[in-house]
Amino acid sequence: MTETLPSTVSTSGAGGSRLALLDVLRGVAILGTLMTNVWIFTAPGAEWGILQSGTGGSGQGTVPAVAELLFRVAADGKFLSMLTILFGVGLAIQYDSAARHGRPWPGRYRRRALFLFAEGTLHFVLVFAWDVLMGYAVTALLVAWLLTRSDRARRRVMWWAAGLHLAVMGLLTAVLVQAGAGQESGGGVSREVVDLYAHGSYPDQVSFRLENALALRLEPVLSFGLLVFLFLLGVRLFRAGAFGADETGRRLRARMLRWGLGLGIPLTAAVAMAGQDWFLLGRYCAAPLVAVGYIGLIGAVVDQVRRPGPLTTGLTSVGRMALSGYVLQNVLCVVVSYGFGLGLATRFTGSAHTWWVMGLWAAVCVVLMVGATLWLRRFRYGPLESAQRWVLRR
Repeated sequence: MTETLPSTVSTSGAGGSRLALLDVLRGVAILGTLMTNVWIFTAPGAEWGILQSGTGGSGQGTVPAVAELLFRVAADGKFLSMLTILFGVGLAIQYDSAARHGRPWPGRYRRRALFLFAEGTLHFVLVFAWDVLMGYAVTALLVAWLLTRSDRARRRVMWWAAGLHLAVMGLLTAVLVQAGAGQESGGGVSREVVDLYAHGSYPDQVSFRLENALALRLEPVLSFGLLVFLFLLGVRLFRAGAFGADETGRRLRARMLRWGLGLGIPLTAAVAMAGQDWFLLGRYCAAPLVAVGYIGLIGAVVDQVRRPGPLTTGLTSVGRMALSGYVLQNVLCVVVSYGFGLGLATRFTGSAHTWWVMGLWAAVCVVLMVGATLWLRRFRYGPLESAQRWVLRR
């Protein structure tokens, strides 16, 4: 997101002009991923608890339950897909920059991807088991190479990846439905894991992630086809001009809005009503469609902004230091939620839990937007972005 998550060092178009919309989109995507992750940090057993018992809820038919459902459905998988598309955009920008300056490709980009993988590994071990950076790094190496191939070859890989992904998700969903796994969700979190996150020490939590690394790292493996597809979709959208401020960009974003939300929202609703056994189709099949619509919607809103206000400035700032924002928001949630920190996740139960989790998300968003804005008044790059640039220059 600056040359990593997705690529915040450059948000320039083919001619070198800055594409302001990309920074806003990255900011929205970073804060949007927290809309999903915040429920993980605050769930009994955290990451492992979600794997064992599903997403849970605060009770059927109540106001908090409806609010939580809408909050989750609006976010789950959508902003992660948006972030993945934007990573592909960043990769295309870096490729075009290398071509303009006569630099070999992938060339030094391999070092950036490997460094991103190392960053993701540390983030997984020390902070959050559902890290996205490791999967992005591996996918980026493949797509960086594909950028040297023909457009026809990339298009073929893109649709083959989509087909493979849909086949895998369909097969897994069929297995879940057949087994009736959703009927048992919500009651399987082991007391040992709940106690580990509620009262355990930080070293014990790190050790637990390492011991269960294979299970906790399954998501990027199972969704690898989707990652490749969304990366290449980002490349195609960028080269088509979908993020520009001209008439072509507005027309493409209007089309993305209509098709993305027009197809994605009904499919999301249908999957949600089908039950927990169908959640893979919601998170990994319907969500990317909605993400495309979200990009179109945000673009339409930004097109109407004549003078950036605090919200636009805050989102832009978070987008410009996306890697730092992504890691910091997770660190803040860990410290606030887990037992070795403030341990607030266990202090709010029932309906109070829903409102507290939403409040935590809102508070972290405000901290990130204000903090990023103040930081960029004095520094050109975010702290982790600066550290990365320093290391890659060695």
